[in-house]
Formats: sequence, structure tokens, C-alpha cells
Amino acid sequence: MSAGKEIRTKIRSIQNTRKITNAMEMVAASKMRKAQQRMDQARPYADKIRQVIRHLAHANPEYRHSYLEAREVRRVGYIVVSSDRGLCGGLNNNLFRQLVRSMKAQEEAGIGVDVCTIGSRASQFFGRWGGNLVAETSQIGDRPNLQDVVGPIQTMLERFDNGDIDELRVCYNTFVNAMTQRPTEETILPLPQQEEAETSHGWDYVYEPSAPEVLDDLLRRYVESVIYQSVVENIACEQAARMVAMKAASDNADKLIDELQLAYNKARQAAITTELTEIISGAAAV
Repeated sequence: MSAGKEIRTKIRSIQNTRKITNAMEMVAASKMRKAQQRMDQARPYADKIRQVIRHLAHANPEYRHSYLEAREVRRVGYIVVSSDRGLCGGLNNNLFRQLVRSMKAQEEAGIGVDVCTIGSRASQFFGRWGGNLVAETSQIGDRPNLQDVVGPIQTMLERFDNGDIDELRVCYNTFVNAMTQRPTEETILPLPQQEEAETSHGWDYVYEPSAPEVLDDLLRRYVESVIYQSVVENIACEQAARMVAMKAASDNADKLIDELQLAYNKARQAAITTELTEIISGAAAV
């Protein structure tokens, strides 16, 4: 029965693993609901400031902010938002694959690339893959606030202000539903051109105290809100992906336990049959 004991040991080991994956699935489900709440709370502000900025881009004020002016693109800056931990399926890898394709396309066009990472997985990836990593932050937790990410944002804005980069993009995972997370790449600066349907009429504003002061503060808040929204949304994606991954791991453990239990029953039956055969043979010999 040595084979049977070995199978029983494997079954107990897998059962212990299943307990862990079940617990992680429940924890991820709870965290996902809370992350969704934070994501839903952040979206109205982000959507509204996007709308205001689009209107400003179509206005014709005396002062035109540099964030609204398109430039010849010679270097692009990427802010990459990833998770701090693994065990979330292919969430990060799907984002990195899309990002690498985009970066290679830029390099083939003769455009340089700078990278800023939010999340340790992105930092580790670019540490292996390479790239000009100019800023990074990690360990922002499940309840991030703006102060956790303002450092890298400020670094990239300074590079844009100094002309070191001509375009700023953010890459993150968009939360569609608990089963679907979509890698997303969005251009933040300069402000993307509006659709024709949105530019059917002009806009004008009265600035107090002055247009440069108001626009400078408002546009920085716009960038910060977009990055913060992407971080919050990516956390919701992370928890959803982890919940699905742990559910799949638990299901696989159940299937493996059933297979091992069947193998154990067959081994036990074979051992009993062998013992009975030996007893009968011994009795017949007597």
C-alpha cells in the first residue's frame, strides 16, 4: 500500500492548497467590491474634468496653454500602471504585451521612449526587458490616494514642460466586468483632438484671477485625476482577475483530488485483491 499512502499524501497536500485558494478567492471578491466602489466614486470627477478640458481645448482664449498645443513627436513618455502582487492571471502580461508592441512601433518610427511605472510588477518587467525608466513607485496598497502617485506624475509633467518628451500616455487595465479587464492606452498630453460632433459650437470662459494661473492648475489637476482614476481602476481589475484565477485554481484542485481519489481507490482495490489471492493460494496449498 505504499502507492496508496503516497496518493493520500498528495490528496491532503492538494486539499490544503484548495483551502488557501478558496480563502484568497473570497478575500479578492471582498476587495473587488470595495475597489469597485472607489472606482465608481472617482469616475464622475474624472469624467467631468475631461469634459471641461475638452471644452477648453476648443475655446479660443488669449492665452493658450502648452498642454493644449500639439508638437512634433520626437519622444513619448509612458506612465504604466500595474499591480504590486501576482496571482492575478494574465492581467499584467496582457498589458505588457500591448505596451511592448506600442513601444516597438514608436522606436521603429524613430521616436524615443521614456517610462514611468506605478506598481512593482511594471518595475520588475522593465528591469528585465529594458527601457529608459525615469520614475517609479510601488506598494501603494488597495486604498491609494493621490499623494501616493503624485511624485511620478510630477516627474513626467516636468519632462513635458522642459520639452524632454512631446507626448504623455498612460497604460492601465480598464474594468469592464468581473470576468473582463481590457488593456488600455490613453494619450493624456497634449490634449487629444475632439470629435466633430463635440465641436459643433465654440466655448468661451471668464478666468479669475487670470487665464495662465487657472489653466495651469486645472490642467495639472486633469492629469492627476486621469492617473488616479487609472490606478483605482487597475486595482479593481487586479482583484477581479485574482478572484477568477483563484476560482480556477480551486476548480482544478477539485478535479485533481477526484482523479487522485479514483487512483487511490483502484490501488486499494488492487492491494485487497492481491491479499485475497495470496490467502486463497496459501489455503489451497495447505
